[in-house]
Amino acid sequence: MWLIAGGLLHFVVLIASALTPRVLDWRMNLATLHPFLRRLFWVYGGFIVLVIISFGVLTLGHANELASGAALSRSVCAMIAIFWLVRLGVQFFVFDAGPFLTTTFRRLGYHGLTLLFTALVFIYGCAALNLRLL
Repeated sequence: MWLIAGGLLHFVVLIASALTPRVLDWRMNLATLHPFLRRLFWVYGGFIVLVIISFGVLTLGHANELASGAALSRSVCAMIAIFWLVRLGVQFFVFDAGPFLTTTFRRLGYHGLTLLFTALVFIYGCAALNLRLL
């Protein structure tokens, strides 16, 4: 049940990802970059989206196997938990989102994503450690 929730949460992250280019006005803010760097930025973003889609699809398609406690399942869950833990670290120690948190919508979205990333670390971390939740 928790892994199904985790799988679905990945698609919530994708909703936020889809809004990011417009909310942060990437078209204008990236316009000054060399065309190669601008394309590289979009390619990196696309690959991150593919990874998040993969996490969600793999989880929803194989939640029972991921919850089985088998070594491969625990390893996959550990990798997903580490991915989101590192993402949280980047959010707290690398990004300074303050200048972009100019509206209530943006602040709520930012803090909502922080909670979502934390939930993903918890869900997949528990599965990796073979801890049973409820």
